Amino acid sequence: MAKIRQALVSVSDKSGLTDFVGFLANELGVTILSTGGTARALTAAGVKVTEVAEYTRSPELLDGRVKTLHPKIHAGLLYRRDVPAHVGQMKTMGWEGIDLIVVNLYPFESVIQKEDATFEEAVENIDIGGPSLLRASAKNHAHVAVVSDPADYGWIEAELREKGGELSDASRRKLAQKAFARTSAYDKTISAYLLERL
Repeated sequence: MAKIRQALVSVSDKSGLTDFVGFLANELGVTILSTGGTARALTAAGVKVTEVAEYTRSPELLDGRVKTLHPKIHAGLLYRRDVPAHVGQMKTMGWEGIDLIVVNLYPFESVIQKEDATFEEAVENIDIGGPSLLRASAKNHAHVAVVSDPADYGWIEAELREKGGELSDASRRKLAQKAFARTSAYDKTISAYLLERL
């Protein structure tokens, strides 16, 4: 994998976020794309951020239901850097790759555990963009690192320092497996919740 140059950050759990993303931006010179509350938190911590809406030139829609579901984002995650036709299409579009994502999901599990949680509240906490980002990046883990758990920030930062802004094939595969496990468990929880209410 080449050196990480651009990252997309959109999280619900902001534990350790500003230190990790601050390292990416300030020490490695990574361009940071972000959305909503994550962008505000990073900006408040002094991290330079480009809003996804500015990057895609498409505003957030439907009360934030549509933010990252855009061809410029998903092409940046899914294009293979080793396929000339893919590289050519990206150049034709004037789009850049996204080399790393830091994404965790809306807290569906914790919302449904609240005694006063309504069905409507639960449904609104079903994340759509997050799993799409995780799955796209995990599929293309040969070229994209996918960080889905704040507990991994420490060892990822250490490896990036050691390898000059790159992650090994084994590390990217490990992170991809973890991302697919997370989306699988998330969907299983949602499915079980809906089944109970049939």
